[in-house]
Amino acid sequence: MARAGIIDDYVTGLSRALRGPKGPKLDLVTEARDSLLDTAEALEAEGLERAEAERVAVEEFGRISEIAPGYQEELSISAGRRLAALLFVSVPLTALMWSVIWKVFPTDPLDYATRPDWFVPVARSVDILQMFTGVLGGIALFALGRGLRRIRRPRLVTRGLAVFVWAMFPVMLVLCAALVYGSHGPTGFSGYPLGVGLTLVSDGFMLAQLYGAAWCLRITRRREPATT
Repeated sequence: MARAGIIDDYVTGLSRALRGPKGPKLDLVTEARDSLLDTAEALEAEGLERAEAERVAVEEFGRISEIAPGYQEELSISAGRRLAALLFVSVPLTALMWSVIWKVFPTDPLDYATRPDWFVPVARSVDILQMFTGVLGGIALFALGRGLRRIRRPRLVTRGLAVFVWAMFPVMLVLCAALVYGSHGPTGFSGYPLGVGLTLVSDGFMLAQLYGAAWCLRITRRREPATT
């Protein structure tokens, strides 16, 4: 197949105009390129020169400034779904695993007696926030899936979810630090293999959530698309 020079230039410009994770972005750009090549080949079969066929195919496809917003919307929806699914699965799972750990960890009974009065309310607050985050992730996942027909601006759903994740991070950090302080470590937990492993898993989930939220914020930021 001959090199698609005009189409390649157009697709490169489109790729530069879009922001998003590499995989979904590559899929959209590849889909656009395949569509352009198919159109160009059909026009060439009708008698046009290759270069002219590519030019006409690009003109019929539309200016980058016209089609990039639609493609960018698709990328924001894709990123929002990923973040929503991560929250819907990882946050309740993390809460469940920690609940199990605290039931089997051999805590000294004296530790409970020396914990401050605010410890239980703070622990309940963490549980409620985790439950709310998981439910919110489920709602966003539905909204960016079957609910798209009723949502006029899905970009705002993705951006709002990302803002929520970053806003909750310092809140949860402070609350969890307070629990560690109020439980005195707890004593012996740093040498407890299951506890150490779960801590690493929890930190990994949190980093993944922050990374996904950062991508969502970047993708949904308003900017003028490049033109060619």
